[in-house]
Amino acid sequence: MGCFTFIKVMMVLFNLIIFLAGGTLLGVGIWVTVDGQSFLDIFGTISSSILQIVNVGYFLIVVGAILLVIGFLGCYGAQKESKCLLMMFFTVVLIIFIAEVAVAVVALVYTGVAEALLTAVVTPLLKQKYGVDESFTHIWNLTMTEVHCCGLSNYTDFNDSVWYNTHGTYPEPCCNDTQTCTYAAAAKSNVTGCFDQILEEIRAHGVVVGGVAAGIAALEIAAMVVAMYLYCHLDQK
Repeated sequence: MGCFTFIKVMMVLFNLIIFLAGGTLLGVGIWVTVDGQSFLDIFGTISSSILQIVNVGYFLIVVGAILLVIGFLGCYGAQKESKCLLMMFFTVVLIIFIAEVAVAVVALVYTGVAEALLTAVVTPLLKQKYGVDESFTHIWNLTMTEVHCCGLSNYTDFNDSVWYNTHGTYPEPCCNDTQTCTYAAAAKSNVTGCFDQILEEIRAHGVVVGGVAAGIAALEIAAMVVAMYLYCHLDQK
């Protein structure tokens, strides 16, 4: 087996795994979106704290769809030796790689900007959906209880919210050992917001997070190199 054939076979197998993984994530994402409560009942207590802040179903659908596209382009492009599909594969992976680097820079260097963007999106949802949407409320209760935090920034995220206007109190995790979480109790407890708390967890496990990020980046770079190798050597066959 020549070098070109070996790399082609590995490219096909690698992207076939990506394609199948994408299909699985897409299926789970649809399940979560359609029947989120049953998913949370099974996986809620062991789900990632970070994923609990966003809509898990839509997140999985987006990731699954992207992996499906990448897997198809890489697998089918290598199998059919299509320069067009290989170039599309290279371009998609390159765009994702650049986007990941940009997000990492914003998250690490411009933490305040990242928090402001999240606040603009998440805080209105807390005010409107917490206590109204059962799945959304359950996700945030799990997050605040397990991470020991309150809201995205702090308890003030619930000011003028549907929950506060209805009950006249803040969620229980916003107060330390207080049965009725009033404004005074929440201010006295001064429970940290979930954004800062999760950021501290990420920093505390920086080596693991950095290792995973470096591994993903290495795979993406390797995939682009292999795709370009096949693309450039197709004319030499």
